[in-house]
Amino acid sequence: MILCTECYIQEEGKTLMLYRNKKAADINKNKWIGLGGKFEAGESPEECLLREVREEAGVLLTGYRLRGTITFVAGDGSEPLLIFVYTADAYEGAVGTCEEGELKWVDTDRIEELNLWEGDRLFWSWLKAESGFFSAKFTYCGDVLSEHQVRFYMEGK
Repeated sequence: MILCTECYIQEEGKTLMLYRNKKAADINKNKWIGLGGKFEAGESPEECLLREVREEAGVLLTGYRLRGTITFVAGDGSEPLLIFVYTADAYEGAVGTCEEGELKWVDTDRIEELNLWEGDRLFWSWLKAESGFFSAKFTYCGDVLSEHQVRFYMEGK
């Protein structure tokens, strides 16, 4: 299983999104996603999160929260991904440019209108509703979400 992080920096009703349009062979080509990527050897989820956000946006996160995990299974037999999903509300530095695509502040209420993975559209509704910590599994056949499961864990329960 490949370990990854994904982060959504939020401020003043907007969320920083990455439009993946710069790499030729990119599973996320022309999709809007959060910042993040694969763990490097020996990294914790938080270390990966901080490194990836610094590499992709040029900022240092100072306030962030783990919101859930997603097991992402592609129908092509490739190795599944385990993604740690974070939101962030504080950082140091100025957002720069990204080699993997265009960074853009998007109205948080309009994110579900973007070209997202189907599963991302689902977990955005969970994030907005403050549904609690989630553990989800998304199974895809190409770009189509063929199956999903989710369990919510409310804080303090």
